[in-house]
Amino acid sequence: MLTQKQIDEVIVFHGHHCPGLTFGMRIGDWVLQEFGHATDEEIVTVVETDMCAVDAIQYLVGCTFGKGNLVFLDYGKNAYSFFRRSDGKSCRLVTRGNLLQDLREQQNNLHANDNTGREQIRQQMINRILQTNFEEIFSIGSVQVAMPETARIHASKRCDSCGELVMETRLLNDPILTAGKNLCIPCRTALRSEI
Repeated sequence: MLTQKQIDEVIVFHGHHCPGLTFGMRIGDWVLQEFGHATDEEIVTVVETDMCAVDAIQYLVGCTFGKGNLVFLDYGKNAYSFFRRSDGKSCRLVTRGNLLQDLREQQNNLHANDNTGREQIRQQMINRILQTNFEEIFSIGSVQVAMPETARIHASKRCDSCGELVMETRLLNDPILTAGKNLCIPCRTALRSEI
């Protein structure tokens, strides 16, 4: 169970307390119990959304983009996969989705300037997320992606178009598409739009 200190720290890290962050706190608490805290790259998280929950998971579990053990897949799903490198343990958590539907409908029916009503409903959402059994909020299943490799440092090379340094694995040098030039992703995209 998270301490009030941990909850307060997550809120400060994220900037405000909201239902999305509370989902992430519940996930982070569960992962800490089931997998432990990430020491360096021991725990790996793959998130399929960029919503508020990810900040709580990042803060509590210790997975970060900089260490390479937080991977973002832009699928728009409230789904989160976790891996433990030492023993291969893994799971995928998916939000069941109907927990807050009635409160969201109430919120949608409020007048746009009813800030008091919106705040009351927001707090009801947070309380419901905190008080509902974990398995009623999330399904726990098998992962659908391979465990990401450990982070590697790649050399940087200059893009032949913009001149900026780019990780060599992100450059494209294709005799037909780029006329043999090393191009970064934005310059490649610009070139395609000109064709």
